[in-house]
Amino acid sequence: MTNIETPGSAGHLSKGPEKMRPREVHKFEKASGLLIAVAILLGFAAANSPLSALYQAVHHAPLHVGIGSLEINEPLIQWINEGLLVLFFVLVGLEIKRELLEGHLATPRRAALPAVAAFGGMVAPAAIYVSLNWSNADAIQGWAIPTATDIVLVIGLLALLGSRVPVGLKVFLTALAIFDDIGAVLIIALFYGGELSFAPLILGGFGAASLFALNRFQVAHPATYIIAGLILWASMLKAGLEPALAGVLIALAVPLRMSDHLRSSPLKETERRLYPWGALVVVPLFAFFNAGVVIDGEAVSRIFGPVSLGVLGGLFLGKQFGVFAATWMAVRLGIGQLPEGVNWRQVYGAALFAGVGFTMSLFITSLAFSDARLIASAKLAILGGSLLSAIAGSLVISWKWRRN
Repeated sequence: MTNIETPGSAGHLSKGPEKMRPREVHKFEKASGLLIAVAILLGFAAANSPLSALYQAVHHAPLHVGIGSLEINEPLIQWINEGLLVLFFVLVGLEIKRELLEGHLATPRRAALPAVAAFGGMVAPAAIYVSLNWSNADAIQGWAIPTATDIVLVIGLLALLGSRVPVGLKVFLTALAIFDDIGAVLIIALFYGGELSFAPLILGGFGAASLFALNRFQVAHPATYIIAGLILWASMLKAGLEPALAGVLIALAVPLRMSDHLRSSPLKETERRLYPWGALVVVPLFAFFNAGVVIDGEAVSRIFGPVSLGVLGGLFLGKQFGVFAATWMAVRLGIGQLPEGVNWRQVYGAALFAGVGFTMSLFITSLAFSDARLIASAKLAILGGSLLSAIAGSLVISWKWRRN
């Protein structure tokens, strides 16, 4: 956003994921993956146990915050999904900006293959979902649910597999997930906003302009970004735009480098400080309160409904086909080349991992549907599709490693 933040100026940092991401971030990845998995299991168990009434009471507990005429009165789950999850979107935005400016996406050649793979991995799942739900005006709103890849869970899975995953495959899959997040952010912004209210947009414009000014004048103090970001978030919430996307705008405003080149990177320092909170607190908390799908006779009957089949088929079948086919075509056409030390079997394993769509898929579900039955059907399919994709991807990559 400023004249000193240009791509490719730190190409020496692109020899591996350890070079392009703060070392402090890596020590949390394995713990984050395990913690999210435990949170999913606990949320699912709580919703289907004698504690179900307590779980639902906390889930829908009202929480009111107001300053003067500006009031926000939402249940706890909405504060988590539209408020606390802003921190997750801040981390997504920070990683996107860092990768585009100095990481593995800093040049067109580096970015070409994962970009094409991510595009294929979004089109194929959406096509499967639409083909099964095109005649239902309510269900069709969920077309974007199976298009998302959960970058936090995928990185956690890669960390759990350790040396079985070549460095080149980690880079490819991480870059693919980042492009997938860019696509998901654009889809949410373009297709899942509410009815616009123009009065708060003026205040939101002031918040966005403040962030731009902070970046332009290289202000590094976190409090200034927090204040401007809160103004932008509250304005987007009241205006009918998706408020969690304020996190991405906040992240894009944080400078990557300072003009004197002597001070540490504000972006990397922010990412280092926020990552433990996002990976170990926010996403597991989101997982716990969004994985509580009640399994009863009606839920079992909906497993074979078009919404469930569209989401499950999109994540498990559409993702692997779309990513693998798009990657193969890009290599054949000379658009990109496979990372060094990576073969096609490992690419297929990565394509399977791309079907792990938990966090962003659940978030899109909350935006797409208002019918509780459709939400439950989609959530159950997300859990099933993500689990199948994670198991299959791990088996494919681990089997090849044992043979080696």
